Parts: sequence; C-alpha cells; structure tokens
Amino acid sequence: MVSPDTVRCAIGVIGNGTALVLFLSPVPTFIRIWKKRSVEQYSPAPYVATLLNCMIWVLYGLPLVHPNSMLVVTINGTGLVIELIYVTLFLLCSRGAARRKVFLLLATEVAFVGAVAILVLSLAHTYERRSMIVGILGVLFGIGMYAAPLSVMKIVIQTKSVEYMPLSLSLASLVNAICWTAYALIKFDLYITVSYY
Repeated sequence: MVSPDTVRCAIGVIGNGTALVLFLSPVPTFIRIWKKRSVEQYSPAPYVATLLNCMIWVLYGLPLVHPNSMLVVTINGTGLVIELIYVTLFLLCSRGAARRKVFLLLATEVAFVGAVAILVLSLAHTYERRSMIVGILGVLFGIGMYAAPLSVMKIVIQTKSVEYMPLSLSLASLVNAICWTAYALIKFDLYITVSYY
C-alpha cells in the first residue's frame, strides 16, 4: 500500500515540473524582446505579479513559517529566479516611464516581502499564525498572478491576435493548478488549496 505522503510527494514533484513549464513558457517572448531590444506591446504585469507570488510562497514554505514544504520552496525559488530574469529583461528593453514603472513595482515588491518576513518572524510566534498570515497573502497574490494575464486581453481584442497571449502559458497554468490542488488536498493545506482552486 502506498502512503498518502508518498502520493502527495509524487504529485508535488509533478506539480513542480508543470510549474517549471509554466515559468519557462514565456521564453520565446523574451527571446523576441531581447532580439528586438524592445518590449513592444508586451505587458510586464504577469511577470511582476508572478515574481511577487513566488516571493510570498518561498516565505510560506520556509521551515520557520510552514515546516515540511520543501517542494513549495524549491519551485517558487526557481520561479523567483526565472521571473527576476524576465523583469530584468523588461527593465533593459523598455524606455522612460515604462522602465520607471517596472523598477518601482520591483522595488516595492522586494520591500513589501522583506517587511512581511521581518514582521511575521518577529511578531507571530507559532507556525499556525505564521502560516495563516503568509498563506492568506499567498492566496491574494496568487489571485493577482492568475488575473495579471487578463491585462493582455485588451491587446488581444484590439489586435484580434493571440500573439501576445501564448497558448502554452494558458495550458501550463491549467495543468499546474490541477497538480497543486491535488497536492494540497491529500494532506490538507488550506492556503495552497484556495490559491489554486
């Protein structure tokens, strides 16, 4: 008989794989941006939102906040690095007000997550409280991450082209959500469940 923990771990590994595909799905977009040295009409919103989401979930998965969440930390740490590369490319290839906006968003996110980490680790004295505070933030920013690509819908409607909304990103999001929901339901984790449901 296979234990629930083994099944959960296997699903978590699959979830990490699908999340990695999700994080890497914009690579063709960023190759194009880099070659043209222009962000064209691409929106930084999905990448900035995903970066914030990854930072919060890395914090959530730390042993001081939510023990036994190594799979959450590894994939979100990987996603954090990948999204930081994307945001850096946006900074390098955008101009003027657009560049300042992305830079300010990035600085605000880093300051916010740093403040949350300091406050939670110093003021919340139990794993349950820390998990609850960071978990609720994870749910809120997860909603933001999944809603951010909707900002591209205006461009899709105006141009009548899905060029700026890759199918691979949409499919990877769906598969990733299914895997992480299953992972969270096996050994019930309210915050991961709500975040992907």
